[in-house]
Amino acid sequence: MGRNRTGVLEFAVLGLLHRTPMHGYELSKQLNMVLGTFRALSYGTLYPCLNKLYADGLIAKEEDENRPSERIIPSPRASASRSASERPRRAGRSKIVYRLTAEGKERLQDLLAESGPGEWEDDEFGVHFAFFGQTRADIRLRILEGRRSRLEDRMEGVRAALARTAERVDSYTLELQRHGLESVEREVRWLNELIDSERRSQTGPQTENQIDRGSEKESS
Repeated sequence: MGRNRTGVLEFAVLGLLHRTPMHGYELSKQLNMVLGTFRALSYGTLYPCLNKLYADGLIAKEEDENRPSERIIPSPRASASRSASERPRRAGRSKIVYRLTAEGKERLQDLLAESGPGEWEDDEFGVHFAFFGQTRADIRLRILEGRRSRLEDRMEGVRAALARTAERVDSYTLELQRHGLESVEREVRWLNELIDSERRSQTGPQTENQIDRGSEKESS
């Protein structure tokens, strides 16, 4: 069974912070890019997640040294009647930078190694795919093949539904069903290309080495 929405968000946060430490605002922007339309992320969603990861020891907080806090000490000669535009401005609070701890890196590696049915579902697959660059080749291939199998089952179900309802629904409903089928078919084709590419990248060097060893045997 796949992780819930909070679990998917935690995975995405750990994956992004593994690349580089970030401020909360920057992290929020990156998450929206990674998760796409994964249900409008807000600060009200992100910061409870960050607080949980911090409490679990998976991330650490530190002040941004490039933006230190400043404390303005008014001059003794400053007049209480000075206009607002003439008064010294107080600097804002330092930004907090979030980074992974050693425990967070270990937790991320555990998540990246998961490749079961939960990782084949829509939200889980999307986040896993975003971090394929950090994932082992065999895990990538297993997830891609599992996702394809899941979509092929879905495709057959949509086709069967079309056959049953084609004569009983209006043209707009029928077009919507066809659109859904085309979307699944398109993703299956995309997955086929990715799987072929992964297999070539994993077997290519081995095949070349086998050819080289065969040539050496023939020459000897």
